[in-house]
Amino acid sequence: MPDRLGGERALVDSLVADHAEVWDLAGRIPVGVPRELGAAGLLCAQVPAAFGGLGFTSAENGEFTAHVGSRCSSLRSVMTSQGMAAWTVQRLGDRHQRESLLAELTSGRLAAVGFSEPDAGSDLSGMRTEIRREGDDTVVVDGHKVWMTAACYADLLVVIGRFDGGAAAVVVPASAPGVQVSKVADPLGCRAAGHADVTFERVRLPVSSVLGGVGQSLPLLLTTALAYGRFSVAWGCVGILRACLAATATHAAHRTQSGIPLARHQLVGRHLAELLVDERTAALACERASRCWDRGSPDMVIETVLAKHVSARNAARGAASAVQVLASAGAQDGHVVARAYRDAKLMEIIEGSNEICQLLLAEHAVANAAS
Repeated sequence: MPDRLGGERALVDSLVADHAEVWDLAGRIPVGVPRELGAAGLLCAQVPAAFGGLGFTSAENGEFTAHVGSRCSSLRSVMTSQGMAAWTVQRLGDRHQRESLLAELTSGRLAAVGFSEPDAGSDLSGMRTEIRREGDDTVVVDGHKVWMTAACYADLLVVIGRFDGGAAAVVVPASAPGVQVSKVADPLGCRAAGHADVTFERVRLPVSSVLGGVGQSLPLLLTTALAYGRFSVAWGCVGILRACLAATATHAAHRTQSGIPLARHQLVGRHLAELLVDERTAALACERASRCWDRGSPDMVIETVLAKHVSARNAARGAASAVQVLASAGAQDGHVVARAYRDAKLMEIIEGSNEICQLLLAEHAVANAAS
């Protein structure tokens, strides 16, 4: 990776320092932390320079995402949310929307994206949130979104809903009348990521708030935003694995059992070897997906699904191994591997569960065989 990532990593290290455990236990990141990263353009670093961003390649942004994930998965989740919002604006917005909104998202304003609903999680075709026209200049939003990551911090909410016989993404100010944000109590993982349930009751907005101004197909909208989210989660899981590997190897090298370091006990060595394999395998899958993104390859979507599935599965397995090796030393709430254990499990669910990813990969395998 280019040397320019050194400064970005250093900024993250200085902001996170040793606070990740405190943030996890408190369930909140001081909002100044993501705002400072956002003002530096680092929460959505792939935004082109023409729109005020840093113009990172997918590979550069991926490695940076992994570094954030290795320090604090909750902060990485906020970063994923911002990147999804920016990517959705970049792909679906008109020129004016891209210029105005991307400038906000690269200068300190924070965003969250709403997909899931109480009865529409993995099956988003059951989405009930409605965006309807009221006259020529106004749209009205009614609906209920659940588990909106970073919504507790967000200034802007990018909401997916039914519109004009199709679907649309609408940008809603979090402060708009009719918006109610309720923090998810005691989430299993990424406790400080600002997960929230959000209701929209007759929220009136200018029609210019609808990205592109027209309805889109629901699959297009979901593919656009979820592809970025899966990519970011996948790289974040590489970061989880790197944090687990570092903590476990350090502990096993210095902790003695029966007069010899843990690392020299063969069954412990097996855990270390498997952790290393899981980290390298996940990183390779993510690097391949990033190459597809940077080339604009038609395989970009399926390679991102593959990377997300492999990385989330490996992170959950690797974090469990890390807790096993550290035993009581890693079983205390807030410890880096205890956090990783909870955070990684959540990664197997969000942005398409393991099962959804497997179905998509199976469909791809069948389609390839038939072609």
